[in-house]
Amino acid sequence: MIDLQECRVSPVVIFARQKNSRHNALATSPKSELDRNAKPLGEKVKETTKTASYLGVILLGVAVTGTLFYAIFQELFSSKSPNNIYSQSSKKCIADPRVEDKLGLPISAFGEESRRRRRQHVSHVVYQKDGRKHLRMKFYLQGSYHRGTVHLEMAENDAGQYVYRYMFVTVNDLSQSTIVIEDNRNKLANPMNTISFAFE
Repeated sequence: MIDLQECRVSPVVIFARQKNSRHNALATSPKSELDRNAKPLGEKVKETTKTASYLGVILLGVAVTGTLFYAIFQELFSSKSPNNIYSQSSKKCIADPRVEDKLGLPISAFGEESRRRRRQHVSHVVYQKDGRKHLRMKFYLQGSYHRGTVHLEMAENDAGQYVYRYMFVTVNDLSQSTIVIEDNRNKLANPMNTISFAFE
């Protein structure tokens, strides 16, 4: 039989036995939970550098992609882009009945030609004059009768939009005739001509 006196142990003795058993368990296990998760400082620095370099590559990729999308948008969809100006100007020239009569239908528009007769980009120059952007452009029209060269210049107005200073077609026929599509040089040269007053 078990003696009840032996079963009654003081709380101090129980606490001391538990403390000793925990200490023995820590001493006998090769590594504790904290030791397994702890990494040397060099390995932490290596992982942090690796993560930072990955983040840098991702941010660089996002920046390059954003720049490409911005450039494509400006080139294709902006009203100030040379491609957009070329397409609007060529439509305006082709729709003019004087150009239709001189060149003959159908009329096609194209840029500079290479030696192999391939039609390259449209020749244009952007420059600053009197604090405003100007654009000069030259492209060609080909009809069933003749061929023509379109010369145009545009200037930026106060709103930042391009407006025609002039646009004319030089027809490559015997008389080298010129068809003036737009001529706003006098209006743009003297800003007082463009102001309209309303009296009530």
